[in-house]
Amino acid sequence: MFYHLFYPLSEWITLFNVFKYITFRMIYGSITAFLLVYFTMPYFIRFMRSRQFGQIIREEGPAHHHAKTGTPTMGGVVIIFGVTVSTLLWCNLFNPFVWLALFTFLAFGFIGFLDDYLKLKRGKNLGLKAREKLILQFLAVLIFYLILFHILNFSTTLNLPFFKRIVLDLGIFYLFFAGIVLIGSSNGVNLTDGLDGLAIVPFCVVAGVYTVLSYVTGHIKFAQYLYIPYVPYAGELTIVCAILGGAGLGFLWYNSHPAEVFMGDVGSLSLGGIMGAIAVMIKQEFLLVIAGAVFVMEAFSVMLQVGYFKLTGGKRIFRMAPLHHHFELKGWKENKVVVRFWIISIICGLLALSTLKIR
Repeated sequence: MFYHLFYPLSEWITLFNVFKYITFRMIYGSITAFLLVYFTMPYFIRFMRSRQFGQIIREEGPAHHHAKTGTPTMGGVVIIFGVTVSTLLWCNLFNPFVWLALFTFLAFGFIGFLDDYLKLKRGKNLGLKAREKLILQFLAVLIFYLILFHILNFSTTLNLPFFKRIVLDLGIFYLFFAGIVLIGSSNGVNLTDGLDGLAIVPFCVVAGVYTVLSYVTGHIKFAQYLYIPYVPYAGELTIVCAILGGAGLGFLWYNSHPAEVFMGDVGSLSLGGIMGAIAVMIKQEFLLVIAGAVFVMEAFSVMLQVGYFKLTGGKRIFRMAPLHHHFELKGWKENKVVVRFWIISIICGLLALSTLKIR
């Protein structure tokens, strides 16, 4: 909105020319999102407490987690509010990628909202069934795919990291690949969201990495220099990624230990979903595995645990899955688990960026 209101005025007042620059709008979009979440969250927390809408802790979780029962949840609603408003204020609203990213964000957020609502209504940690959640997520991916590849005529080619000239055309199979990226990313963030501040900082790291990737992908000279696909319109996603990071920091203010609010599935599914969508739109899907390694480890630990449990008739690889619970049961304090996972996330984010020169 600001871009459309103020940039045309640069013809008469040179100062308004700054609204043309992605870097300027990226910075102030991020600050706007932070402030919106920071100032809105206390009202949301009070509202949730007044309605006694608190987190329901699963019985099989670590015993000390039961002290968190009743902590306001669904803080992701405020994140969605902050991100949506900031995006509408600071992005070029004629850019189709911006609207597609917002659609994915809201669609996955709606699925998470349904899951959270059912848990609160039933008073148990039983929301949507796994099958129901996957069906809804795949429907969102299908709409995303149809818009991106059929309406916007996006390329179905797949570029491999570390290689300059290896390009695969997946055709219709890109639908299934996109499903793996979006649904995997969404559920990875969801599974990681189990300790105070554990999920949001790695997410902010990934958002930071994709802020850089979106910028260079949408800049033809940088893209050619780095031997990465140039994607027109992708530059505007730089602002969206920065806004996501700003909103994440605003949420962290209240989610740091001891947490005053949890993001709930409405937050984790929406954040993971939009990051997967952005990875697809800028054709940097594989780097999401490196930048989001913490989410991958958490999701993979659950798959390993469930598979091994079924194959061996009840034996376990980890003391408890997801992985962060395993370390808790080994005697690590919650803060130590969280900070060490943050460190891993930052290192992996730097590794992901380093691959831009390894081709």
